Amino acid sequence: MTQQQPLTPPADLNEQVRLALAEDVGDGDRTAALVPASQQADATIIARHEAVLCGQAWVEAVFTQTDPAIAVQWHVGEGDSAQADQTICELRGPARGLLTAERTALNFLQTLSATATVARRYVEAVAGTGTIILDTRKTLPGLRLAQKYAVRCGGASNHRIGLFDAILIKENHIAAAGSIAAAADATRSSGVLVEIEVENLAQLDEALQVRTDRLLLDNFSVADLRTAVQKRDAKATGIQLEASGGITLANIRTIAETGVDFISVGALTKDVEAVDLSMRFRFTT
Repeated sequence: MTQQQPLTPPADLNEQVRLALAEDVGDGDRTAALVPASQQADATIIARHEAVLCGQAWVEAVFTQTDPAIAVQWHVGEGDSAQADQTICELRGPARGLLTAERTALNFLQTLSATATVARRYVEAVAGTGTIILDTRKTLPGLRLAQKYAVRCGGASNHRIGLFDAILIKENHIAAAGSIAAAADATRSSGVLVEIEVENLAQLDEALQVRTDRLLLDNFSVADLRTAVQKRDAKATGIQLEASGGITLANIRTIAETGVDFISVGALTKDVEAVDLSMRFRFTT
């Protein structure tokens, strides 16, 4: 994992937008139908507080799928910071389409910008330590790839996408296999990242004896994190160390300074507070 992961929107973006519009519009926007079909409008989306902008491709897809005649002009770039009361973009086109698409577009933009904003704060908090901030699978159902894109937009990196692209051996897996060594041995021909979760220094000692790519240090104290790094370095195994559990902006710098390679933070995607945005209209002929 590196912090240079590509900033490319997910392949299922248009399907995400289609489902979101279907959820909101159903068989038609009965209120927008009251507006004359010939009515044109201009609109602006404004940020109510400072945030990292994320979700341009979703916004454009929402308006395109609603009415291809709607044009969007951005004033803040993807991944850039918007200031309070700054105009993020201008829109122009048929009023019906703008009114119908408004809420779905804002929902995507406020949620993804919130994720990117939180990610940026965590990345800035560990700047200069060399520690990489990772997300988790604690995402909004149906929006995992969108939120993981937003995490990258904020400058952090993605952990595994799901259960299919990496192996993370946890307490119950170890119990079922009989031991850490037995669980690790079963992964030898997996061809994907293998990570083992350990909950104390005794388990760490056991895990350092097996073949694995990374160890997840779950809810370790700062002192134990330092000891874990020292033990890993003494072994010279090349195993990466990831801290997780109880991570906040208040303690993340101290945790990063222990020398761990990664810190995974569920709050990047599960505890976000939507960015406050508004869309203002001006109706024209």
